[in-house]
Amino acid sequence: MRIRIDPADPSTFPKGRINPAVVDGTTEADIALQEQDDLEQAMRFDHAALRDRAERITQDRSDHLGLRVHRALSWLKRAELCEDDEDARFIFLWIALNAAYADEIQRAADEGEQVSLQRFLRRLVSLDQDNLLYTLVWNRFSGPIRMLLENKFVFQSFWDSHNGRIGQEEWKRKFERANRAAFRALGNKNQTATVLAIVLARLYTLRNQLVHGGATWRSSVNREQIRDGAAILGELTPRVIYLLIQNPDEDWGDPRYPVVNASA
Repeated sequence: MRIRIDPADPSTFPKGRINPAVVDGTTEADIALQEQDDLEQAMRFDHAALRDRAERITQDRSDHLGLRVHRALSWLKRAELCEDDEDARFIFLWIALNAAYADEIQRAADEGEQVSLQRFLRRLVSLDQDNLLYTLVWNRFSGPIRMLLENKFVFQSFWDSHNGRIGQEEWKRKFERANRAAFRALGNKNQTATVLAIVLARLYTLRNQLVHGGATWRSSVNREQIRDGAAILGELTPRVIYLLIQNPDEDWGDPRYPVVNASA
């Protein structure tokens, strides 16, 4: 039972005995947040739950969507087996995300991966009726996101300076300018897609370090960013897959590297 009262105004108290010292001062915002958390807990976003949902919804739909979801889920399942290996978990989660959003070969080649991803995120946010991505950014990971943005080791221009491609002052200017834009976006809760794109741009640098051999497995040097990155992708990637499954009538484009008959 929900009763709205003003703790400072006894006239708003319900009739009967009431102890003002134990009145729950829960706000409407607190209630909304709890309702969203309850919704997400009931939905489940692990591989098994998403696979079952996909089988029910996509079985009579586009083969392209089925292939995209099947590939993404296969890598998500592999990531779930890496509880004691954050490096591998991060890589497998990134592959799962890539399998979900990878668009036509020519479009991706023309635009570049980051532009393709940003367009994909904006589209997902517009389809996200349950505000799953909004809750992820603003309620669950606002702290880790801020810490990630302040970490120079996931900012590509820092490494460009370290490798002599640009000067030290230039990378610092770029870092400050990029973070001003990022924190400005964090100040506006209508910018969910923008914040996610910025976060993934930083994680893309981390992904490059791992995939291209620029880091040591289980190195103590990059533990903080690997841990935070894997945590963010571990929540984001299954929700992205979920939103694909929930919107089977959308045109998600042709997959990169479709299945081709060996005799073709």
